[in-house]
Amino acid sequence: MKAILALIIVAAGVAAFVYVLAKRMAPLFRAAQGPQLDRIGERLFALYHFPHHRMPRPGYETIGYTHITIILSLVALSIHVLMLIYSGFTGLEMPGTEWTIGVVYSVIADIALTVLLAACIFAAVRRGYARPARYEVPEKYGKDKSRPMAILLISVLGAIALLDMIFLGSAAAAAQAAGETYRYILPLTGTWFAAFIMSGLSASAAGTVNTLVYFILLIGIFVFINLVPFDRLFHMLTGPATVFFKKLDKGSVKPVQWGVDDEKVADLESFGVKTFEDFTWKHILDFYSCADCGRCSEHCPANAVGRPLSPRFISLKGRNYAFSHYPLKGPMVKGEPLIGGIYEEDEIWSCTTCGACEEECPVTIEYIDKIVDLRRGMVDEGMVPQSLQKPLNALGKRGNPWGKMEKKRAEWTKDLPEDVKIKDLSGGDTAETLYFVDSITSYDDRMADLARATTTVLSAAGTDAGILGKNEKDSANEVRRFGEEMLFQELRNHNTDMILESGATNIVTSDPHALNALKKDYKDMPPVEHISEFTLRQLKSNAIAFKPLDDSEKDKIYTFHDPCYLGRHNEIYDAPREVMDAIPGLKRVDMDRCRDRSFCCGGGGLMLFYEPEEEQRMGVLRVEMAKEAGATVIVTGCPFCLVNMEDAIKVAGLEGQMEAIDLSELIARQVQKG
Repeated sequence: MKAILALIIVAAGVAAFVYVLAKRMAPLFRAAQGPQLDRIGERLFALYHFPHHRMPRPGYETIGYTHITIILSLVALSIHVLMLIYSGFTGLEMPGTEWTIGVVYSVIADIALTVLLAACIFAAVRRGYARPARYEVPEKYGKDKSRPMAILLISVLGAIALLDMIFLGSAAAAAQAAGETYRYILPLTGTWFAAFIMSGLSASAAGTVNTLVYFILLIGIFVFINLVPFDRLFHMLTGPATVFFKKLDKGSVKPVQWGVDDEKVADLESFGVKTFEDFTWKHILDFYSCADCGRCSEHCPANAVGRPLSPRFISLKGRNYAFSHYPLKGPMVKGEPLIGGIYEEDEIWSCTTCGACEEECPVTIEYIDKIVDLRRGMVDEGMVPQSLQKPLNALGKRGNPWGKMEKKRAEWTKDLPEDVKIKDLSGGDTAETLYFVDSITSYDDRMADLARATTTVLSAAGTDAGILGKNEKDSANEVRRFGEEMLFQELRNHNTDMILESGATNIVTSDPHALNALKKDYKDMPPVEHISEFTLRQLKSNAIAFKPLDDSEKDKIYTFHDPCYLGRHNEIYDAPREVMDAIPGLKRVDMDRCRDRSFCCGGGGLMLFYEPEEEQRMGVLRVEMAKEAGATVIVTGCPFCLVNMEDAIKVAGLEGQMEAIDLSELIARQVQKG
């Protein structure tokens, strides 16, 4: 009878789970094609590495290690669950349990159950009563339904651990009352306490408790398993797959459509994501894997300044859409357009593509690719913000967002120092090193100082360097990320031809956006370096050296602001700092939010032209962070950052107390031939 009842419970539980899972997977089979399976070794390493790397990030150590504890406990107990089912079917212990390895595993299971119960109690209290602010749901997103569901799931899991300990303890009590030997139970574990409490029961009473608890436990296990695909705990199943199939090349953007070559993109009838099924299966998998921890939104600069974007709800709204339009019962519900349906235009345009959300996500959910795809869809439908239409049109006509004449791109060279020279390769000259200037540094009067500074450094190192001059067009890093794929390809193809014709064997740039485009979006390019990397290499080879700071500069405190496209997207953190530290007399401090947690300036690319709704400027928050660190000079490594930092210093009323300069300017000021 026991075996039949156990079989019914297991069969019903498995059938229900397979049915629910099949319904949940339905949208993935209707979704667009996703990434191909490649670089298996890297993916396996990522799968191994992610739990203890992403979960306990600084500031999240306690809950991070709690999650790891729960995961490891469940992994350790997986065999134990199979043993429970086997004993229910056969009435016997699984073979091998009497061996030493079986006894050792039983002790491990006792420890795992005890630890799991403690972790569940802590997690339930934290979710229910000591909630961090990042768990809260703003009123505009509706009623918070996550809190009761989270507590229910954690409570069910904790109850399973408790019931299991009672089940094992009652078995031990029954054996003791019958005068039989029972396996070793580690003192002070939950199983030990359960056995101790029930030690006074008769063999019959303990056996009855054991049988009753067994069936309740078995039902509880399958209730929990079937609850997993209904909420945040779905990431327990989909999270490993999300990590395994994650994008391995940071800073890159997915193609318009997987499996379609760039040459054939123009033949596509539709661009980007307009309906839910236009998302790739990987991106829908991302929606399912969101643990609703709120870390992404807590570190999102757009969210911090009150823009209508919270990355957390990009995922949650996507998951809710999947659940409501692919119900467990009945046919698929006809969908509506995503923009204006579940996502708003301003919400999607508010993203600076800084990558902070992706850097924080414990399960490596990709947000930038989804947002870029949604933008592609909006651009295809003509839904482009008014403030962006002019610069995008200018980029198409003149190759720069200001619409200035191509022949003026190299005018900054007229003001170079007499002893500093650089070739203009547009006339047919060749050079070993190409300095890719990009648009803002070429045309903005203030940023032209960066071009002259970079050229000064190249000259000091004795580098055979040249620029494309009028033949250079915008690198199109932002053009692609704002959804104008065909314009991006036009600009990229032009620059590619000019770079290859120049004969340059390496490229240097002082613009991280150009660096990222050349490295991640272009193909078959010579090696590309940021000016900080180039300078560090020259310092180490003694090609250049630095003179000490002037006396007037020695009392200043410098801090380096990590540009998003230099840091998070290309992981260049040490080179700028090593270069600064090589300057005699320079005092440097780091802001609290630095390196991979740097705070976006808000001025990247076309964001200089976009006019979002926001409560405060990102640059102002960043300047205040520098002030809190005790810095008086903010050193940037990006022209867009410099624009915003200088403007933010004025807005914050810190003129005379703080200044901003670019790293290239600092290097040029201090450099001397080695």
